[in-house]
Amino acid sequence: MFTQAKRIDTAFRHVRAFTMLVVVGSVTVASLAVYQSYQLARQHQQTVYILAGGKVLEAYASERGENIPVEARDHVATFHRLFFTLSPDDKAIQANLSRALYLADGSAKSQYDALKESGFYTGIIAGNISQEIVLDSVVVDLNRSPYYFRCNALQRIIRPTSLVSRKLVTEGYLRPLARSDRNPHGFLIEKWKILENQDLHIQTR
Repeated sequence: MFTQAKRIDTAFRHVRAFTMLVVVGSVTVASLAVYQSYQLARQHQQTVYILAGGKVLEAYASERGENIPVEARDHVATFHRLFFTLSPDDKAIQANLSRALYLADGSAKSQYDALKESGFYTGIIAGNISQEIVLDSVVVDLNRSPYYFRCNALQRIIRPTSLVSRKLVTEGYLRPLARSDRNPHGFLIEKWKILENQDLHIQTR
């Protein structure tokens, strides 16, 4: 009888030890699964998927400080493309200029108003003239905010009878501000000036 009780006690100890081992193993596996899930979730939070032209593109989130030089140059380039790309279509001109003016302060609006008052845009439409811009360089000084920039570009004015190439040089300052749908880079162009805008050559068509 005593021997049988001892066997039962030994068997109970074995079962208890086995149960504890299973519990510890289960807790360890569950903890590792939770940790890996957390790490995977953090990794996916840094990834953005963009649908463009029927293709899924992967983009990675990063701190703004890492991208300031690229975003600043692209902001200046985008503004100049919108402001100086014109076609003989009033709606197209207004669409481009309204987008451009969200990227700059009153200095750009003043330039627009002066061109409008002089009949520049009316002449573009009446003369079936197109204007394109090719950016040569955008230099931004990031040592002090607001950031000074200088833009060098080539304007191509396409008339029915001629093709005019013009040198364009502008300067201004970039002030950081909150991003928005209309200003995705989060910069505002201030004190924008056209330093040089002169013909380089005229080609007869």
